[in-house]
Amino acid sequence: MTSGRIIFLDGTSGSGRTSIARELLDILDDGFLFHLAVDGFNAMRTGRELRAERLDTALRRTGEGLHRSIAALARMGDDIVVDHVLSEPWRLPDCPTVLPPEDVLFVGVHGPPDEPTRREPARGDRPPGLAAHRYDLVHAHGDYDLVCDTGTASPRECARRIKEFLPHRPGPTAFTRLRRRRLAAGRTEREQARS
Repeated sequence: MTSGRIIFLDGTSGSGRTSIARELLDILDDGFLFHLAVDGFNAMRTGRELRAERLDTALRRTGEGLHRSIAALARMGDDIVVDHVLSEPWRLPDCPTVLPPEDVLFVGVHGPPDEPTRREPARGDRPPGLAAHRYDLVHAHGDYDLVCDTGTASPRECARRIKEFLPHRPGPTAFTRLRRRRLAAGRTEREQARS
């Protein structure tokens, strides 16, 4: 069975990830049937208030579950559009270890810096300033296969650009490069620990 392709959109809240994902499902071939969003996974969690330490554990397990769900669907041959916010230090390193790096097109979604801050009050589900705080965290690794800017292009235009780029993914992919760097850093840490 052939592994499915994964278009992985990474950006802060309000950057336009979800709008691009919807456009992609509209314009891509019939293989792309699924949009897995971190917000959708989080929405499945109980509405009960959780203590901070319990919430942190639940959020981490939810994120790890999302990554493994993406991997499982891809292993079954499904093509998937992923909509994620890689704002926690463990999220990005986890992805290339469970997702097939060579099958992932990693897309950085940038938007006007003031747009997420403007949209937060209307959404009502995030603390003020969260998106601005996460911006540098999300893009700190600086390694994407493709970058889209919703400040200069509409979600539809970004989706078209991704569709055109998809058959010409670079080798090695960004996920492959990120995985290699992580493995090399781990070897260096082990060597230093032995010294």
